[in-house]
Amino acid sequence: MVLEVGNIVEGVVTGIANFGAFVTLPGGQTGLVHISEVADAYVKDIKDYLKENDRTKVKIISLDKNGKIGLSIRQVTSSGPRRRGRRSRRQSSMSFEDKLAKFLKESDERQSDLKRSADEKRGGRGGGRRSYDNARAK
Repeated sequence: MVLEVGNIVEGVVTGIANFGAFVTLPGGQTGLVHISEVADAYVKDIKDYLKENDRTKVKIISLDKNGKIGLSIRQVTSSGPRRRGRRSRRQSSMSFEDKLAKFLKESDERQSDLKRSADEKRGGRGGGRRSYDNARAK
């Protein structure tokens, strides 16, 4: 089988390393799926996604003159642009001014919650410190 950049073929995972997985392609050649090409999400441990002897479809993304073959699983499984969630669609229909107003309101609420939380950890608005000072003076 002739391998060309852009072809999608099925291979078998023959080895796993911290940086990616080695996949044997039809014809006996072996290529590397770099860890960044395994999934759309961040991949901390490749073993969460692949194990040896797994059959998987891969896309050939590079062919080196030294015989190195770059592969991608991510480009096979992702179908076009990422889909937006329900929330994103609703927000995209909002005008910029509405989005900005909403952001400012939520930001103010968060700031007041953080300030309130910090005050509670200190024991109120400095009242605890005055009590301590008054007790020392006696």
